[in-house]
Amino acid sequence: MNILHTVELYSPSVGGAQEVVKQISERLVARGHQVTVATTKLANRTSRSLNGVRVEEFGVSGNAVRGYRGERRRYQEFLIESNFDIMMNYAAQQWTADLAFPILDRIRYRKILAPCGFSALSYEQYRHYFENIPDVLRKYDQLIFHSNTYQDTQFAREHKIGHFVVIPNGASEEEFGVVDSSFRRRYGIGDDVPLLLTVGSHTGVKGHRTAIDAFIRARIGPSVLVIVGNTVLGQGCLNECLKLARRVRALSLGKKRVLVIDPVRADVVAAYHSANLFLLCSNIECSPIVLFEAMASRTPFVSSACGNAEEIAEWSNGGLIVPSMRRPDGFTTAEPAAVARRIEEVLSNLQKRCSLADAGYLAWRSKYTWDKITVQYEAAYQRAMGVN
Repeated sequence: MNILHTVELYSPSVGGAQEVVKQISERLVARGHQVTVATTKLANRTSRSLNGVRVEEFGVSGNAVRGYRGERRRYQEFLIESNFDIMMNYAAQQWTADLAFPILDRIRYRKILAPCGFSALSYEQYRHYFENIPDVLRKYDQLIFHSNTYQDTQFAREHKIGHFVVIPNGASEEEFGVVDSSFRRRYGIGDDVPLLLTVGSHTGVKGHRTAIDAFIRARIGPSVLVIVGNTVLGQGCLNECLKLARRVRALSLGKKRVLVIDPVRADVVAAYHSANLFLLCSNIECSPIVLFEAMASRTPFVSSACGNAEEIAEWSNGGLIVPSMRRPDGFTTAEPAAVARRIEEVLSNLQKRCSLADAGYLAWRSKYTWDKITVQYEAAYQRAMGVN
């Protein structure tokens, strides 16, 4: 198949959507397909071919609600004039999908949409956008959701749209197949010190403050919380995290440390392997890849009920969910005290910790490696094209 993937940001940019499209694209190339990714032009992208994936760059930003800037017409002409077999738009509410919606009837090849959660579904400014979305969804040959239960899947069901398949996210067997135990030594963390890890960009909605507040409350003795995160748009919550890290050290008289770092990817994977517990307190997610990465590293997780985290915990038995509140704006919040209790529950019980770690790892190996996930995408594409 000659496949087009569209996504707002792509490698070398780092993030959840980027990782999914990168993994699927490169593995489809390895399976003999041609794959092109249409995405935002980046100054630090040095090649138009990445591991066999052709990259088409466009100087566009925005979405249907905020408005667009840049090469809007050139992108739409590219979609109309190209001769792919199939297109998969990854994530709604961003320009590569939103600009495709009004011209779907003019795109001759098969079309698939993975909405990735409809994160703005509850926002008043997106009301008109979502009033039109059911008609848009019906124009696609196939829809891909990451969850049986999250709001984008429920939205489709409520509008009697049934041509969808559920394909979960995953984690890389190449990255996590080799255990790197050097992280503690490089960052001055003793082998007997509880190490908690959270991974997420400094957007202000990944729950870093909640994680820090829970960490300081948790009665786990001298310990370290590592926050791994990059900055995508400005500084985000980075400065606040650094300030809170200093506060934790002062309040605990140096017994607890918060490390705020943005290391190379190899160090991130090593941090997973070195952690005793993975912590996710995010306010908004679709299907958090970081939970699958925790499972791949044999690290139990404690998570807020963001996205389909509850479903992932049920699928894997790899972690515990903190009772959380779903706000009218679609955000999820967990109380730091409740998170702290879950932290204590896992770290105080070695048998429970090992049981969660082993169950999560076995679930990942059997169902959630990117190779297995890619086969499901390939099958969805073939069905959309009428290939048995």
